[in-house]
Amino acid sequence: MILTIDVGNTRIKASVFEDNTSLENFVFDKIEIEKKIEKILEKYPKCSNLVVASVGNIEKQSFLTFENRLKVHFFTHEDVFPFQNKYATPKTLGIDRMILAAGATLQFPKQNRLVIDAGTCITYDFIDENDNYLGGAISPGLRLRYESLHNFTARLPLLTLEEPDSYVGNSTAQAIHSGVVNGFVYEIDGFIDEYRKEFSNFIIILTGGDADFLAKRLKNTIFANSNFLLESLSQTYQYKIDND
Repeated sequence: MILTIDVGNTRIKASVFEDNTSLENFVFDKIEIEKKIEKILEKYPKCSNLVVASVGNIEKQSFLTFENRLKVHFFTHEDVFPFQNKYATPKTLGIDRMILAAGATLQFPKQNRLVIDAGTCITYDFIDENDNYLGGAISPGLRLRYESLHNFTARLPLLTLEEPDSYVGNSTAQAIHSGVVNGFVYEIDGFIDEYRKEFSNFIIILTGGDADFLAKRLKNTIFANSNFLLESLSQTYQYKIDND
């Protein structure tokens, strides 16, 4: 039994897996981390491995506190992955993006794969049918777009995510919602269209905190799974054990 933990920029997500099947998912704030892990382990005492992918600022000691009870593994660039990393600066590629690429490679063999992670930032990661990681793109996520409009202007209000009433915003608030949400959707569809022009035998995987909100708005056919990173953590760890 494996406890996987994804330390993001804003929240921590966790899931308990048995034979690559998720038993339960958890979401909590960084300040609660040790208390939440303790409660998870009390509920699932058979957990023997704690597997961590982190892009946030969490001290390793918060996890190493539990190493007398289970094996703790932090994924790094030195781990074995099921793809060839063709990124020009491989050491700068985020561990979260590497885990997503690994999950896509393992779950969807012999296909061109585009993984779109819609979180604090939106990342695009492309792995070709020969299991070469080629790169992708990074842009601001929905929340960052709302915040930037407020923080870098004198009068625009800070809004939270809301479905726009129309493409034509008839108030400042509706104009912001239309610009942020529709612009976001057009960006994703535009990227997908460009990839489709060059590559066939193609699958798109949409994940991240805003995946469910976005999935029904995209014109392209996608595989949406908001927990894809946690599933990929479990699968990549098993791949590591099998290939070390």
